Amino acid sequence: MKPIFLSRRDALRLGGLTAAGIAIGGSLTACSSGGPKLQYMFWGSTAEQEAVEDMLSSFGETLEDLTVEPLYTPDDYDTKLNALVASNRMPDVAYISNGMAYRLAEQGRLLDLSPYFEDYPGIGNRLPEAYNYWTETQTFGTPAALEIMCLFTNKEAFAEAGVDLPPVTADSAWSWDDFVDAAYRLTVDQGGRRPDEEGFDSTQVARFGTLANMWSAAWYGLLLSNGVDVVDESGTTTQLNSPEAVTVLQNLVDLMHEHRVAPSPTQLGNNAPSTPAQLASNRLAMAIDGQWALLDISQSDFDFGIGVLPSYGTPMTASMGGAIGISAETEHVEAALELYTYQSDPSVVGLFGAGLWMPVEEKYYTEPEHIATWTDNDVHPEEYRTAVVDYTMSSSKRYFAETLKNYEAIDKVVSPALERVQTGEESVQDVMDEIAEQLNDGMLQGFYPNPLV
Repeated sequence: MKPIFLSRRDALRLGGLTAAGIAIGGSLTACSSGGPKLQYMFWGSTAEQEAVEDMLSSFGETLEDLTVEPLYTPDDYDTKLNALVASNRMPDVAYISNGMAYRLAEQGRLLDLSPYFEDYPGIGNRLPEAYNYWTETQTFGTPAALEIMCLFTNKEAFAEAGVDLPPVTADSAWSWDDFVDAAYRLTVDQGGRRPDEEGFDSTQVARFGTLANMWSAAWYGLLLSNGVDVVDESGTTTQLNSPEAVTVLQNLVDLMHEHRVAPSPTQLGNNAPSTPAQLASNRLAMAIDGQWALLDISQSDFDFGIGVLPSYGTPMTASMGGAIGISAETEHVEAALELYTYQSDPSVVGLFGAGLWMPVEEKYYTEPEHIATWTDNDVHPEEYRTAVVDYTMSSSKRYFAETLKNYEAIDKVVSPALERVQTGEESVQDVMDEIAEQLNDGMLQGFYPNPLV
């Protein structure tokens, strides 16, 4: 599942959304069966809707006296879920944005899954960092699926420019200078000139080498690679104004305004095509994006590849996933737990093999026969095993937005600051110093615990 954080436009950019499964007033969609129901509320694209509803249908066939009711809700998700919670009609199982999930858990509205780990190994044997604990002993579980950030490429563009494809193993990752050099050679204007050649016309670029993705999940791995985090170990002091963090952010800004190998916000415009669409059309040669982009990329008619992110010394990327929880008030605890396990099984959910989701159980990253169940197909390229599966295990860290307390308030400070610096008109150091004063003035309240890591 693609997580919801930052803006709803980011969260739903997979496109093609249909009508909500909950009416504007918050009333539940009618179900033809009059018997007891297990309700499952979720967001996503039409592709995700179809796959999830297929999964729920097949799970429903395993039940005797219970039907499963899908509540597909692509718009205003948080508002509608909040309304259901307030009226004591929370669905039995639901996707939940991370900030809301922690709040509901602290209010006693989500089921603590830790007592069920032994009886439900499909819940208890997941990647340790994927768990969402709100106390040292209580967890509402994990996402239904994981994601990491990786580097997608248009292989035809690389061949045309005579540039070697990016490395596909963490230990051979490009340096940042290697990445910039490749971006120079991949960028051409309408006259075939590169940015470092005389006469290059930055207003008439035929293909950009890369994209300067200022979304925090995209640069979080780069920050970690350069030796710092968004906050210190206590989670109460930001490191965004440190020399290491400023270097990473300035380098991204320079891709647009100094090197001219990435489109500026003005060049992208407000209605820019998705990253997969720009790669497919040869408008972009490479771009850092979430693994979930593989779904759209694999359905496009071009030769694509996947590599690891450039490194500042220690190869790193961000892992993430939107929370999913079971209502503490459910009358169907056993069925809800069975469904919680079932939904994350690549053998019954098509979105793992289709490229949108990555599994949460550890065996799908460590045991060859289980890795093959979701990667041995035409969607996942040959290099996927090292560039994504192995990379996740060796070089990923949970996205800070999913573990940092008070993140919703923090994001209201950080995101506008990133929008300011990407214009190239303000000093990155000055802007980061400015927001550091706000964040360090009591806004940073530490991390939620995870006793498994």
